[in-house]
Amino acid sequence: MTLKIALVDAGPLIAYYAKGDEWHKASQKFFATFSGKLITSEPVVTEVMWNLGSDWRVQNEFLDDLQNELYSVASLTRPDFKYIAELNEKYKSVPGDFADLSIVAISERFGLLDVVSLDADFDIYRAYGKKKYVQLFPKYKSLPK
Repeated sequence: MTLKIALVDAGPLIAYYAKGDEWHKASQKFFATFSGKLITSEPVVTEVMWNLGSDWRVQNEFLDDLQNELYSVASLTRPDFKYIAELNEKYKSVPGDFADLSIVAISERFGLLDVVSLDADFDIYRAYGKKKYVQLFPKYKSLPK
C-alpha cells in the first residue's frame, strides 16, 4: 500500500488550531482520520502563524507540531519565485494568494495533485497547466453542519 502524500493549505490548519473557527470540528475529524504525509510551504506557515496570532500558546502548539514533523515544510527554490510570478499573472482574476501559489509550485515540483484546502481556488488552479487538483478536505465548498 502506498503512503498518501498531500499538500496542505493554511485554511484547514488554522481551523484545526483555532477552536472558535467554524471549520474546527471538520478539521479535527479530517486530521484524525487522514493517514499519510502532509506537506506545506513556508508561506503557508507564515499565514497560519499570523492568523493564530491572538494566542501565542496556540501558535506554539502549531510550532511544536511542525517540530515534531506532523507536517513537512517545503522551502521555495529560486525557480519557484519566477514560476509563482507567472502564476500570479495567469490567475490575476482570482487574485493571487502567495501561500496558495506556493502550494501550486511545490505540487508541480513534487508531482502531487492531492490538496487539503478550504479554498475553491484549487478548483481554478491547474497543475502543469492542465491537471485538476484533487480536494481531499470533504466539505471545502460549504459550511460545516
